[in-house]
Amino acid sequence: MPWYAVHTKSRHEYKAHNGLLQKQLTSFLPEIEVWSKRKDRKKRITVPLFPGYLFVQADLSNEIKLAILKTFGVVRILGKKENTEPLPVPDAKIQAIQRLITHKAEIFTMQYPKEGEPATIIDGPFAGIEGIVVKSDPEKELFVVSIELLQRSVAIRLEGFQIRKV
Repeated sequence: MPWYAVHTKSRHEYKAHNGLLQKQLTSFLPEIEVWSKRKDRKKRITVPLFPGYLFVQADLSNEIKLAILKTFGVVRILGKKENTEPLPVPDAKIQAIQRLITHKAEIFTMQYPKEGEPATIIDGPFAGIEGIVVKSDPEKELFVVSIELLQRSVAIRLEGFQIRKV
């Protein structure tokens, strides 16, 4: 049976996963362990590898498609944009994700801002200030961010850990 990617509401991955399991559907929610970002302590927590997405294995008849879409937290089944026909995820990709999860390797998900996108500086003397990415080199983790200060634009060179996409 083919696998399908399912888009969920923000932070509803676990509720959608449990709802699909209650409907006797095979659901796969890949999770990773990360350090929590609380100010008072650090703790390892489990979070979805792909926030807002999970996978369902099913032969998509109209009844099953409707059952998936009626599950609490589910937004849509990913597919072609023109006619919204769901596209299956290749088994090799699902197996690769399952291997990645079972090996317990430390995984980091990075969403660097692209040129022209707004970004927030999260480390250093300019922490908390927002600007626009003027130049980016994700390979070297170097970013140049333009900041409006007193109606003057100032460009600052930052490393990858110092910047976050808005």
